[in-house]
Amino acid sequence: MKRRVAVTGIGIITSHGAGAKVNWEKTKAGESSVTEITAFDAGPYRGCCGGQIRDFTAATVSRLRANRLDRATHLLVSSVREALSSANIVGPQCDCLLSLGTTLGGMLSGEAFHRDVIEKGISRARLSKTLDYLAHHQAENLFREFELAGDFLIFSDACASSANAIGHAFGVIASGRYDMAVAGGYDTMSEFTFAGFNSLMAVTPELSRPFDKNRSGLVLGEGAGILILEELGHAIRRNAAIYCEITGYGIASDAYHMTSPDPSGSGAASAMSHALRQAGFPDIGYINAHGTATKYNDLMEACAIKNVFQKDIAMRIPVSSIKPMIGHLLGAAGAVEAVISVQALMDNWLPPNINYVTPDPECELNIVTAGRPSEIRAVLSNSFGFGGSNASLIFEEYRQG
Repeated sequence: MKRRVAVTGIGIITSHGAGAKVNWEKTKAGESSVTEITAFDAGPYRGCCGGQIRDFTAATVSRLRANRLDRATHLLVSSVREALSSANIVGPQCDCLLSLGTTLGGMLSGEAFHRDVIEKGISRARLSKTLDYLAHHQAENLFREFELAGDFLIFSDACASSANAIGHAFGVIASGRYDMAVAGGYDTMSEFTFAGFNSLMAVTPELSRPFDKNRSGLVLGEGAGILILEELGHAIRRNAAIYCEITGYGIASDAYHMTSPDPSGSGAASAMSHALRQAGFPDIGYINAHGTATKYNDLMEACAIKNVFQKDIAMRIPVSSIKPMIGHLLGAAGAVEAVISVQALMDNWLPPNINYVTPDPECELNIVTAGRPSEIRAVLSNSFGFGGSNASLIFEEYRQG
């Protein structure tokens, strides 16, 4: 018998700020935290704005050397500390799975080392800048800082990375291999990545407008999102507050193209269908869309949603993307949007799809143009990435029995 999996803690940091409270307040209000990038000179690029986190330099650490840590670790420490605190977990934990998704790892440290090589020569470049470069180092840092025990696993399959990290943790707990997991994802604002998306003409010089007829591309962001997942009985025995349950996870690959999605949306539809089947086909009250505001992604996702739910049902399900508010967080997107999905479910509130002005007949969906209250019993959160990586998660309200 599959075990039930509860969400008992959340932690988040984005350009909205650090913490679940400020992120949910600004998301509910439809506030944009996309501003001009100052982390590097964005002037030469097609777009110069993004979801850069302001007023955050470093997290407080007690067992690590703060000056040796990449920004990625600092973002993770901030969000993991909040998640553990909200789950009322204090002190060392045994048999805890750490499951994280990222596309960049400690890329900023890698960039700094590369600049040293160019400016000072290889013999004078500081090797210490590479200590927190590889993605598994951030996980090791978390084990040391929070005195965790158990295993860790890193997922890196583009923008589906952290959704898959959460989905994997869900499956591991449901199967009985672990009772608890710290799951989520992270990525930072990197010029290397920013330049890459600009070269693909995927970054917009205007506003990000998911599903709008006049959409012209995405804006990038940075951040981290963390969920504490527990076997339901384990959570109840320690009197944990139960936010909701995760009941479904679907993964699929369409392998259509390295950067373009399959226009038919077959892979995305397969991921959604698998998640719905595993969850027992709950009544979905809200879809947190991947919604990047690129021409082909939004068209594909709209097609996939209508194929899965049939058009008449699909048109009744509210859909929105939060990316215009905080940017596309790449490997962190699925985790941050999972946190927001949990908050939407708990607060019975539909986050708005800001900047949506002109409906696109080819992306015909029930777009949430203004945030509003709504009874939500289940949320479907989508994450689709380069290379045909597709992942969907389902969260449901907690019901005893």
